[in-house]
Amino acid sequence: QVQLVESGGGLVPPGGSLRLSCAASGRSFSRDAMGWFRQTPGKDRELVAGVAWHGGAPWYADFVQGRFTIFGDDDNNMVYLRMNHLKPEDTAMYFCARAHTAAQIRNAEIEYWGQGIQVTVSS
Repeated sequence: QVQLVESGGGLVPPGGSLRLSCAASGRSFSRDAMGWFRQTPGKDRELVAGVAWHGGAPWYADFVQGRFTIFGDDDNNMVYLRMNHLKPEDTAMYFCARAHTAAQIRNAEIEYWGQGIQVTVSS
């Protein structure tokens, strides 16, 4: 049974930083793709960033380019989202996601979801 567990969310002032963590258990994801999505009430879940461990550069939504970084620790089955220069509009529930391919991440064809973690950007 594969599980994804997020941590590291919380309340941060505008301009601040957070690092979200996603711990994957149940199977190595060295041949998979991982991503972070976010969702606010009444809106569809949207892709924030993704990466395929077997090759290729990570990719980001336009609204986080230059501010967020996705990276992983394959040995420990962890994936992270470093978020800098946070804005109030970044407030959302953030979800870790796993799929077999990068294309599936991009198309939100997700095999496994985490339970989500709240990020609130407010003064």
